[in-house]
Amino acid sequence: MESLRKMLVVLMTMVVTVRMVNASLVYVGGGKETWRSNVNFSEWSARQNIYVGDWLYFGFDKKLYNVLEVNKTGYEGCHDVGFIKNITRGGRDVFQVNEAKTYYFINGGGSCFGGMKVAVNVENPQPAPSPSQLTGVKSIKNGSPSRFGGHVVTLMAVLANVLLAWAIL
Repeated sequence: MESLRKMLVVLMTMVVTVRMVNASLVYVGGGKETWRSNVNFSEWSARQNIYVGDWLYFGFDKKLYNVLEVNKTGYEGCHDVGFIKNITRGGRDVFQVNEAKTYYFINGGGSCFGGMKVAVNVENPQPAPSPSQLTGVKSIKNGSPSRFGGHVVTLMAVLANVLLAWAIL
């Protein structure tokens, strides 16, 4: 029974670790304090690749601004009444995108009309390419492809957490 409990903890730790390693923190507007009126959020959003599981970071002066998740109608009309969720907490707020869809955020209180709104298109993550699909892989001296990449980092993080969970139990 004890070994079954350990195995369940280890498996849960692995799942959580893989999700955390694959998620990214995306600074909305491109910087730590860019949820403000002089940023072109449409231009910024068009250049982004945001995937399910990523976190959006909104940095702003909480005395001046807020962040409201709204639907498409609220976004287009800058309606700050009947919003989906107020994610404002302290001016350094994060929001995890959990499904592939377009998320809409506005600043209430009139700044939305000046452009303080963003539509974020969230996609499902692309599957990892097979080794035969990789191009431009750097080779080491003997001509074989390098083994060091993102998968090694993920594997190391999973193994470290498994060992930690096993040691704790």
